[in-house]
Amino acid sequence: MTGKRALMCSPVVTLVALSVFLSSGFVLCHPRDPFKSILGEENMGSWKDEIMSSDSNGEAPGPTNDVSTLVLAENRTKRPDILAKFHKYRGGWDIANKHYWASVGFTGAAAFILAILWFISFGLALLVHYFCGWKININGNESSWFLRLCLLLLIVFTSAAAIGCILLSVGQVEFHEEALHTLNYVVNQSEYTVQTLRNVTGYLSLAKTVSVAQIFLPSDVKDDIDRLNVDLNNAADTLELKTSENSSKIRNVFNKVKSALIIVAAVMLLVSILGLVLSIFGHQHVIHIFIISGWLLVAVTFILCGVFVILNNAISDTCLAMGEWVENPHAETALSNILPCVDQRTTNQTLYKSKQVINDIANLVNGFVGSVANSNPPPQATSNYYNQSGPLIPPLCYPYDAQLQDRTCSDQELSMQNASLVWQNYTCTVSAYGLCNSIGRLTPSMYLELVAAVNVSYALEHYAPPLLNLQNCDFVRDTFRNITSSYCPPLEGHLRIVNGGLGLISVGVMLSLALWILYANLPQREEVFAKLSSRITGSCRGKTTTSANATPGYGA
Repeated sequence: MTGKRALMCSPVVTLVALSVFLSSGFVLCHPRDPFKSILGEENMGSWKDEIMSSDSNGEAPGPTNDVSTLVLAENRTKRPDILAKFHKYRGGWDIANKHYWASVGFTGAAAFILAILWFISFGLALLVHYFCGWKININGNESSWFLRLCLLLLIVFTSAAAIGCILLSVGQVEFHEEALHTLNYVVNQSEYTVQTLRNVTGYLSLAKTVSVAQIFLPSDVKDDIDRLNVDLNNAADTLELKTSENSSKIRNVFNKVKSALIIVAAVMLLVSILGLVLSIFGHQHVIHIFIISGWLLVAVTFILCGVFVILNNAISDTCLAMGEWVENPHAETALSNILPCVDQRTTNQTLYKSKQVINDIANLVNGFVGSVANSNPPPQATSNYYNQSGPLIPPLCYPYDAQLQDRTCSDQELSMQNASLVWQNYTCTVSAYGLCNSIGRLTPSMYLELVAAVNVSYALEHYAPPLLNLQNCDFVRDTFRNITSSYCPPLEGHLRIVNGGLGLISVGVMLSLALWILYANLPQREEVFAKLSSRITGSCRGKTTTSANATPGYGA
């Protein structure tokens, strides 16, 4: 089966990044249409072309040819498609489809439109104010109560902007930590895949060195191991390198997003508070600088709000798509393009060769036990004679039959798990000439060689089967299940906090800007503050005089 390799766009750096790693770490297929992005054109390489070109023997059973088609997150992704003249997009979740991204981008359109409307309308208002001499004239007693009303509203709006800055700061910290936590989980899963490959190749290499009484594996088996190890090591090296590169790039994106949000929160908090202070004290020229800065920053926060709405929807789509794929892992979906679970060539070849080596080692051990250790040659047969005696050693169990299918060991056979313990009972002590001087059929050196051989077999039997989890996608299914249950809800919650903070900042500073202009340009503001100041001063002086006059009488 062929499939598209799709990489994520840079804004969606949280859960879509998972597909990037899994498409190389867990999938054994050849890409059919590389999708270029910041993560690189060829993400993790193609195991299908790298591993073995020979036909697979003893293939594991695969899925039937009748594969159903499933549109992931179909209902959730029915949105207007900007590239299709705003017709409904019906292709479901598919990060390789530009129409999907266009439909997701539409979810942030409201914030982008608000940013444009705000930028144009407030810009025109500023032009009218500065070039047409537009002012508000409030005379008499009306100025005092209007001033107090503006002050109250300014405090309310500034408080709203400050709360928004706090929410934005808290939300971005939590989002950054959870996003990195998710990324680390994906990287760990990819590293587990690399380690699985390296374990198999390492023990296959050890199998080449197995010898019992100078009896080695057949040369053709060694050659097959060499060819397989070269390709497996290349695949593991490619996966490890790309994982490191991609995780570094994604972390850089996370860090830049974090820095941008911190700067926005700090600057908007500073602008809102200083704007409040400067407008109250009527510093007209300085407040105009903050008005223009606030005008531009509000537009920026609206844009950021739209970007995070898009990010939130993309992550929610991805989480839902993962959940649906977990229930239908073998259906033809957009995820199948980067996580196909029907290509069996690599795992079949590796499993086949591992099983063959295990049986060859068992055959080598049993050949030695049957022809040498369990024999009773005369002393004149110097090649096989070392004064062996005592009960016969049971044969080692063949874990697989002639067709390399699992078989059950008989009671008369030794399993890989307990063979080394049983062989200890058949080990003799040796003289200086290497002959047994006690009852036993194995010398200590023979025992060590047999234990080394059976350890390699046991390790291959232990590490090779996990490759089946890569073939049938059980490993990917478990990974997705963990992400949708443990990582998606916190990410979505933190994004909502970030969006709420950006919204409060935008609205709070936007409304404050209008009041900054009104408050800073109200007539008689100096007179009002002078009257308020004189009243406060007069009141304090009156209290001081009264207190001074009352003191002599009290003393009398």
